[in-house]
Amino acid sequence: MTIFLTGVAGFIGSHVAEALLARGDQVVGIDNMNDYYSVDLKRARLGRLAGRTGFTFIQADVADRDAVGAALKRAGSSGPVTGIVHLAAQAGVRYSLENPYAYADANVVGQVVMLEAARNLDSLEHFVYASSSSVYGANTKLPFSIDDPVDHPVSLYAATKRAGELIAYSFSHIHKLPATGLRFFTVYGPWGRPDMAAYLFCDAIMAGRPIRVFNEGRMERDFTYVDDIVAGVVAALGRPPAPDARGVRSMLYNLGNHKSESLIRFIEVIEQALGRTALKNLEPMQAGDVPATYADIDATRRDLGFEPAIPIEVGIPRFVAWYKDYHGIA
Repeated sequence: MTIFLTGVAGFIGSHVAEALLARGDQVVGIDNMNDYYSVDLKRARLGRLAGRTGFTFIQADVADRDAVGAALKRAGSSGPVTGIVHLAAQAGVRYSLENPYAYADANVVGQVVMLEAARNLDSLEHFVYASSSSVYGANTKLPFSIDDPVDHPVSLYAATKRAGELIAYSFSHIHKLPATGLRFFTVYGPWGRPDMAAYLFCDAIMAGRPIRVFNEGRMERDFTYVDDIVAGVVAALGRPPAPDARGVRSMLYNLGNHKSESLIRFIEVIEQALGRTALKNLEPMQAGDVPATYADIDATRRDLGFEPAIPIEVGIPRFVAWYKDYHGIA
């Protein structure tokens, strides 16, 4: 099969590409290589894929309809594109307060461009796209279920990801496009983003700087190891949704560890893995943030056979080992 994968130089995208290549798929990956964080890190991720049998990289922006069309045409030359995994997005809750236009372009326009391209592919069997636990916004009922209302986003990032879900549903309804959205819960692991907690904490601790602990540490997150996320993405790709009562082939699933960990415990495990103690600055809650996330994965287990296997006590030491190796720390 030929799979068209957006955001291939990203954290999750590069891991998904590896998994698809390992099972024998042809993978055509695109990425705009923007400088929201280190382009060198993105290039290093691509370097692990370059030269692999079946892999092709094309630099393109998902919001550029002509570039996407050309990339899909090139992808089709190596075989019919049967699946699209759309992971490209402008990430980061806090950055959405500084640069809202980047989120509208990548997460809303990009979603429309990809869906419009997808619905014109006769060979396509399934469109799988990334959403986020951020869509649950101000909800206080835990764990978060896909049946919960998601009408009160507390950040622009969350609003754009919810918009992406609604846009996908409309394409499924109008064009009979099989589409599945995956709400990711706080993904971490090797090759992770430098703006995420695990990376930020390691950087600060190794440099002897205080770490910023928001809401004075009264935070909980469903931290999910990247290998578990990848398993969920690949499982979803192979299971296009059946038509619902209205004949619409659209589904949403949570991909989380199904265990909410305190931020303080997360920091403790990082300290243990680094062999160093963190200096902590206790700060108020940041705008756009939420105090807790926790995934209800009953539907994901039932439909996708999803079963997260990596707790933070295993995943964090793996991340720290990669972090030290990547930065040349003995």
